Amino acid sequence: MAKTCKQTADYHALAEDIRAQALLLGFQQLGITTTDLDADEHHLIDWLDAGMHGEMHYMQRHGTRRSRPADLVPGTVRVISARMDYLPPDATHPATVLGNRRLAYISRYAMGRDYHKLMRARLQKLARFIESLIGDFGYRVFVDSAPVLEKALARNAGLGWIGKHSNLINRKAGSWFFLGEIYTDLPLPVDAPFENEYCGSCRACMDICPTNAIIGPYQVDARKCISYLTIELRGAIPVQYRKAMGNRIYGCDDCQLICPWNRFARNTDEQDFRTRHGLDAPELVQLFRWDEDEFLSKTEGSAIRRIGYECWIRNIAVALGNAETTPEVIEALQGRADDPSELIREHVQWALEQHET
Repeated sequence: MAKTCKQTADYHALAEDIRAQALLLGFQQLGITTTDLDADEHHLIDWLDAGMHGEMHYMQRHGTRRSRPADLVPGTVRVISARMDYLPPDATHPATVLGNRRLAYISRYAMGRDYHKLMRARLQKLARFIESLIGDFGYRVFVDSAPVLEKALARNAGLGWIGKHSNLINRKAGSWFFLGEIYTDLPLPVDAPFENEYCGSCRACMDICPTNAIIGPYQVDARKCISYLTIELRGAIPVQYRKAMGNRIYGCDDCQLICPWNRFARNTDEQDFRTRHGLDAPELVQLFRWDEDEFLSKTEGSAIRRIGYECWIRNIAVALGNAETTPEVIEALQGRADDPSELIREHVQWALEQHET
């Protein structure tokens, strides 16, 4: 497409150029939608009013800006939604790790480099590509970095449907992918929304959830979710969920692992999403011995780093409480019984008590 200006742009041709460039930048699919999220706003408000966001106070603070793109970025009339596969082909199979209580399970999205930075950079490149075709235009890029209803927007852009576990599912790609958006003032032609959902009577994700966090179809109580407990929560993990956490120290993939649509999932081709530092199947005791400098070094450029060292050790202490009773496990826990952190001491004490029976 020859360079032109917004006023004379052929937006249908531009949309096709954007799609083609997105594939070249490593995205697997791209769709375009309007800013209409009225139905989803009602669902969001009900969820917040029920307190299911737990201590994620920012969700309440942002209010309806999450469901009204033009309030967040004035002038927005379209949202470009893109997805990128992240399942690393070189990682130990999750079932192998979850079935071995000596090992630590880390959600597969966090095996490599931080997806926020990689996807944001790619979307910025896509925006600059658009700029090279039509000149200056209004836009803002988001990758899980602002109040955005990304799954609802992706559904409306035709990328899939929202499953009973609240993740987006694509018929040809399952759910192991990241989402990112470009809010823009370009009146691009929109794609047909994904109006059907193909979960049917299946409730495998609901039944397998270790903490029963999926309290009903399409309803997740974050306060019970292991991903929330290990990543978002900064205080003590409620005692009633600690046994159910098993050896999951960062996130939880159970609802995706059981989903039959993920037989169509594809491994990522992105080198930056490949496993680093053996975090696909690390030994709990070895991770527990990391000091803060080693934690910062081994998680440099990783999404894991954002939980901080204290919560990292807190999570591992719980997993060690659920591990087999061995001299090595007991010794590791006793070595932190007098940790300077009250939060860590409390979880270590709980873990030691699990090995006294």
